[in-house]
Amino acid sequence: MTIPIILASSSERRKQLLSLIGVTVDQYVSPTVDETPLNDELPRQLALRLAQEKARAVAAEYPNHIIIAADNVVAVGRRILDKAETDDDVKRYLTLLSGRKNTVYTALSICHPSGKQSLKVVETKVTFKRLTASEIESYIQTGEGIGKAGGYAIQGIASKYIKTIQGSYHAVMGLPVHEVYQVLSGWGNIN
Repeated sequence: MTIPIILASSSERRKQLLSLIGVTVDQYVSPTVDETPLNDELPRQLALRLAQEKARAVAAEYPNHIIIAADNVVAVGRRILDKAETDDDVKRYLTLLSGRKNTVYTALSICHPSGKQSLKVVETKVTFKRLTASEIESYIQTGEGIGKAGGYAIQGIASKYIKTIQGSYHAVMGLPVHEVYQVLSGWGNIN
């Protein structure tokens, strides 16, 4: 018997990525979780903690469902680049990312009604070309970076500034689809 699946997110990208691998989501629930980093919390730890908290919050309400939760944290070294809320944030982040490598930590937490839980963190290195002031300003004008961790969307206009990706493109978009597939197929919940 197939167990119904809830995506603990309202992200359209994550919905699309799940549909790519044939996962039928029965419901979307966006949990309220404080995303403020704890004192001295490293980027990888933050991503993992947030994914776990999101999954647990939804699993508590829906104990008979499989819950899929994920969280992305963009970092340069130990410095966490939150979701850009303003044009100034996008400018500051892109100036920092210009000509540099950043790491995107995508944490995945999948909970099964039996109590099984799968936790994974996928690390992807993204290298930007050296950006000119006019390229940064042009990108800001698109509005694409607002609401995005690190101030950019890899699947959008920012893709033209990205020299290399080492790791999972889909994880940077929001969900490591290979890892989701591996867990759900191992649990017999996907073909």
